[in-house]
Amino acid sequence: MSAAAGTIGPLAVARALEPYLGPVTDLAVDAAIFLAVVVATYVVYKSLVTSVLRRVFDRQGLDEHARRPLQKIVAFLVLFAGVTVAFGAAGYQGFLRSLATIAAAATLAIGFALQDVIKNFVAGVFIYTDKPFRIGDWIEWNDNSGVVEDISFRVTRVRTFDNELLTVPNHTLTSDVVKNPVAKKTLRLKFVFGIDYEDDVETATDIIVEEAEKSEAILEEPAPSVRLTELADSYVGLQSRIWIDDPSRADFVKARADYVKAVKARFDDEGISIPFPQRTVSGRNEWTDPSSFGGGD
Repeated sequence: MSAAAGTIGPLAVARALEPYLGPVTDLAVDAAIFLAVVVATYVVYKSLVTSVLRRVFDRQGLDEHARRPLQKIVAFLVLFAGVTVAFGAAGYQGFLRSLATIAAAATLAIGFALQDVIKNFVAGVFIYTDKPFRIGDWIEWNDNSGVVEDISFRVTRVRTFDNELLTVPNHTLTSDVVKNPVAKKTLRLKFVFGIDYEDDVETATDIIVEEAEKSEAILEEPAPSVRLTELADSYVGLQSRIWIDDPSRADFVKARADYVKAVKARFDDEGISIPFPQRTVSGRNEWTDPSSFGGGD
C-alpha cells in the first residue's frame, strides 16, 4: 500500500494543478519533486550528518587540517547521493542513464587531461594519512621554508618568513625530502665557533658550554656539548650542540642569536679572537720592487 500511496500522491497533486498549468503540469511536478529531494538531502546533511561527523572526528582525535577535507568529501558524497535519488524520484531515470553513459565516456578523457590534478590529489591523501607535517608547522624543502597555513587535497599553502605565500602542489612535497624541524618536542641546534690557532681550545670550550648553561632557552638535558670539528686555513672550528624545547622558527632564531652573542662577548672578555680569513701569496721568483717595472728613471 505504501508504494501505491507514494504513486497516488504525485498523481493527485498533478490532477489538482492541471487546470492551472495545463500541458506543463507533469514537468512542474517532476521538477518540484527533484527540488524537494535535494533540499531534504541538504537539511539532513546540515542537521544530522555534520553532528555525527563532529562526534566521530572528536572520538578519533583528528586535527583541524584533517577535518576540513573529510567534511568536503562527505558533503560531496551526500549531495551526489541526494541528486541521484532526486533524479529517480522525479522520473528522470532515462536522463540519469544517459548521464551515466556520458560520464563513463568522458572519464577517460578527463583522466588524461587532469593527470597532474589527480597526482596532487593522491599526494594530498598521503599527506593526510602519513601526517609528515601539520598546519602551523615550520617546514623546509628544496631551497624553500615557511609555516604551513593550509592543506587541501591539491595544494599546500606555506607562508614564508618574508611574509610571502607559496602555493605548493602536494606532489612536490611528497616526491622530495621535506624537513620538519618542529615535528618533535625538542630540537638540536649546531653552531661552529672559529677561534685563532694561538688561542686555548679548552678555555674556549668551557666558555661555550658555560654560556649554554646560563641560557634559559637552552635545555640542561640533553646537556650542551662541544666538538672540535675543523682545522681550517685560518681558524680552529669548535662545534657547539645545544637543545631547545618546543621549537618554533621564532624560538630557534632567537635562542641561537642570543647564545652566539653571549659567547662572542665572553670571547672578547677572555681575549679569544675570531680570526678573519687570511691568505699568503707567494711566487716562484724573487720579489721585485714595483718602481722598477717601468725601467725608467
